[in-house]
Amino acid sequence: MFKTYEEIRVWREEMIESVCDDHLQLNAFHDQLIHHTFHLAKEKVEREQGEPPAPFAFFLMGSAGRYEQSLWSDQDHGILFDGDEKHQDYYLSLGEEIREGMAIVGYERCEGNVMASNPLWCQPVDVFVLQISEWLREADWQSLRHFLIFFDSRVLVGESELLLKVKETSFAVIDEEPGLLTRLMDNVNYVKKGVGVFGQLLPDYSGEKKGHFNLKQTVYFPYINALRILSLFQHVTNSSTLSRFEALRSLYPSLSEYENGFRQFLQQRLKLKKEAENYQQVHVIKVEQLSKEEKQQLKKQVKSAQKLYQMAKNIIKEGRT
Repeated sequence: MFKTYEEIRVWREEMIESVCDDHLQLNAFHDQLIHHTFHLAKEKVEREQGEPPAPFAFFLMGSAGRYEQSLWSDQDHGILFDGDEKHQDYYLSLGEEIREGMAIVGYERCEGNVMASNPLWCQPVDVFVLQISEWLREADWQSLRHFLIFFDSRVLVGESELLLKVKETSFAVIDEEPGLLTRLMDNVNYVKKGVGVFGQLLPDYSGEKKGHFNLKQTVYFPYINALRILSLFQHVTNSSTLSRFEALRSLYPSLSEYENGFRQFLQQRLKLKKEAENYQQVHVIKVEQLSKEEKQQLKKQVKSAQKLYQMAKNIIKEGRT
């Protein structure tokens, strides 16, 4: 269908406006864009180096892994393969081509280098299983950070069971060391205060983002961190926050009200950031540009997200189902 990455970018520019008002349609479109980019990259590497030497899984992480991309997104992806370590160079070449192709299509390279071009995120599945176990047992800040990034993953192309094998290993390690859940919660424990004592929204007061309200840190992160830790606790392999809500609802009926709030937030974020011109602009909004109703909605979202986060903390602390 497409012969160049530039053609995919043009398609993105032509079509994005038609899907940018609906969260699910937008993310389905992102999947299509990345899927086409992946196959162009794979075709190029196959012409140069031959067919893939082993079964593999190309997986997405971050907002793409959670099926929660906004208008703009950066890259977070990896490759697992079921074969010898000698095949790693092939898949690293593929990862490099995917990285460059996605950059042309409109996805910024990940600042933290969480991409399949990095050997850390491009490994034989058996080696990656050991790496995940090491990250959890080391339990330092960076190791747990890497693990939390990985856990929000889903396979876009290839063998889903390779990723499932790694996730099931993580559950086994956590079951052996239940204190890990508390450590993981501590890893994301910072919650940016969004509403002041007088009920006002609290924007940044200095620096480049002065006067801007941080949607990501104040509303979005408390939601995703709460559902992620509950999913780890209950061995839920789903990667999207909405699918985690669905999987956990029967265990925690009170999640339903928060689920509705999260859905509303995803739509509100699209509405507020429809004119964003790049990835950096997606996550912040100028408070002075908000209507009275929009401010009220955001304040409600802040309180709901942070209440849910506290609920998840209490569940992990008490170790109850």
